[in-house]
Amino acid sequence: MVHFSSLSSPEPGRIRERPSGVDLRVTVGTLSLKNPIIAASGTFGYGLEFAHLVDLNRLGGIAIKGLSIEPMAGAPAPRLCDTPSGMVNAIGLQNIGVRAFVAEKLPQLWQYDTAIIANVFGYSISEYIEVIRVLEGAQGVAAYELNISCPNVEKGGIEYSTDPVLTAEVVRAARKAASRPLWVKLSPNVGHIGLTAKVCESEGADAVVIANTYPAMYIDAHTRRSRLGSTTGGLSGAAIKPITLRLVYEASRVINIPILGLGGIEKPSDVAEYLIGGASAVEVGTAHFEDPRASERLVGALELWCNEEKVSKISDLRGTLEA
Repeated sequence: MVHFSSLSSPEPGRIRERPSGVDLRVTVGTLSLKNPIIAASGTFGYGLEFAHLVDLNRLGGIAIKGLSIEPMAGAPAPRLCDTPSGMVNAIGLQNIGVRAFVAEKLPQLWQYDTAIIANVFGYSISEYIEVIRVLEGAQGVAAYELNISCPNVEKGGIEYSTDPVLTAEVVRAARKAASRPLWVKLSPNVGHIGLTAKVCESEGADAVVIANTYPAMYIDAHTRRSRLGSTTGGLSGAAIKPITLRLVYEASRVINIPILGLGGIEKPSDVAEYLIGGASAVEVGTAHFEDPRASERLVGALELWCNEEKVSKISDLRGTLEA
């Protein structure tokens, strides 16, 4: 799945110098990142679990796993299964709860020179706001990533991301509550991604993340049962990249706020494609299940790619698709 086996990686704690002339710095709104590589939420834990394997200082950022008001146990096992060119997962948003994160995890993350993005979710607007309120009282968070793929239990279970009115309501409320940059992670399960992105922009979002996983399932024909404990899940990995890349491009044509591309990123050319299609930065997800060092290795690989392609400033690639 992941194409990093021939690349060397520095030992944790050591920062490799950039090849001469390569500037990997990018900006996402007011937030400056040392490079465009962010570890995606739900695929890299709280970051600390990988500190003995990965030089976290090399990453542009870490989007920690989604935070709810109270701890959540997540979905029943099995939670993951391989598919051709990807995987289907049903983790169920397992997490320790926002208060435990602030008390136990966040202080340990301060020592690292990387942007910490807090992924926030809830099943009502008041739950979203309460999570943000707790985080507002803590140091060390660079931005919020609002996961709006959750069902609104107060309105029959419809996802916030699939109804523009609900999208507007939750983003507007989060914007009022948040003093930090607000990113909104969109679901691909909509008819027109540009409409959802435009609503987020209108309600004050600083950026949108495109996109979450695709609704999917995987059946074992022998047992006639789902390969997942919760029957259905979300498809991610290389298989979804062409679809998500189109969504990034479509959204970039109708909004002015930054886009972060997420879906099937395994090699430096994948990063370049997302930037050329209109993204300002990317998030790396499923590749971590193959190789926990995927994001760190990708930073080094991107430096080499830029040298080979004579790209001196990575941000210059943004939106340069030639129609």
